Amino acid sequence: MTDAPTRPVPQPGILKIAPYVPGRSDAPEGVKLVKLSANESPLGASPRAVEAMMTQAGRMHIYPEGSSRELRMALGEVHGISPDRIVCGFGSDDILHLLAQVYLGEGDEALMSQYGFNVYPIITRGASAEIVMVPETDYRADVDRMLASVTERTKVVFLANPNNPTGTYLPAAEVERLHAGLRPDILFVLDSAYAEYVTASDYSVGIDLVDKSENVVMVRTFSKMGIAGERVGWMYGPPHIVDAVNRIRGPFNVSLSGQAAAAAAARDVEFTARLRDHNARWREWLTLALSGNAIRVPPSQGNFVLALFENVETSKAAFGALRDKGLIVREMHGYGIPEGLRISIGLEEHMRAVVEVLKAFGAPGAN
Repeated sequence: MTDAPTRPVPQPGILKIAPYVPGRSDAPEGVKLVKLSANESPLGASPRAVEAMMTQAGRMHIYPEGSSRELRMALGEVHGISPDRIVCGFGSDDILHLLAQVYLGEGDEALMSQYGFNVYPIITRGASAEIVMVPETDYRADVDRMLASVTERTKVVFLANPNNPTGTYLPAAEVERLHAGLRPDILFVLDSAYAEYVTASDYSVGIDLVDKSENVVMVRTFSKMGIAGERVGWMYGPPHIVDAVNRIRGPFNVSLSGQAAAAAAARDVEFTARLRDHNARWREWLTLALSGNAIRVPPSQGNFVLALFENVETSKAAFGALRDKGLIVREMHGYGIPEGLRISIGLEEHMRAVVEVLKAFGAPGAN
């Protein structure tokens, strides 16, 4: 006879979860901190978003509107989609958690690419399902390998496009080929968190695929657009998926200030364009300045680059040298890329400072 438990026992799968570890944000004493580890906006927030947030200061005693109606209206207006097919959440992580709760359970599997966003394993195992990490080809999701990994237990496929932390992406034709190879009962989650920064002409954010499918959702975030502290994300999907997610969504899951700031940020397309232009310029510059025989940088479409060093020891030494100057980047051990450092795109002075330090590790530099 099995002894009765003497304390509460977590559900199966919970203790298999490796907790999410944010990027470091500490510098040596007396050294000014430059945080390049979290892919935050180097230009701050949209002035309109800041103003909108401040207008809510006297209303903190009031519950927010439960469905984020005004934010959904703004998103519908800017993106040309129906507000009724949008769900908003406390960051895109909230939306991803809800999708896993609705569509995964014990005995199910979810697929993701090898170096995909490490929240996917957390939410999958949290739903008592198993995660299948499909090997990538040259740090890029491999459609053929993903399709070959689908089994009768597969219920969800997660694709970050562009991907975090590699910065690589799949063109629209490859995304459509992946979707076409999935059974109609498999939910295809297209995580477009970095869509605002993409400059590739063959990229699709996913709205068109959602519009012609019953098993696709597009997930987005405002965190990379300058309001990470307000934690606002959203999803666009078919009505039946929106209905299911809304049944378990918290009724007040986006704050008053978050709704106001995000609606203003969505409408401030000029600021978004300025952010994209700044990022494109310094992403290209940093890629060229770091790329050489000693450091490899896969082409990125995000607001960061992944610097791959010759070995783990060199990567650790490079991280330490940057930290000594107050330049905090993201180590990649948690993603299974211990020889890599992810570097967020910052201001010009920050990018030049990073390259100056990494010249000692083989970076050729640039003008």
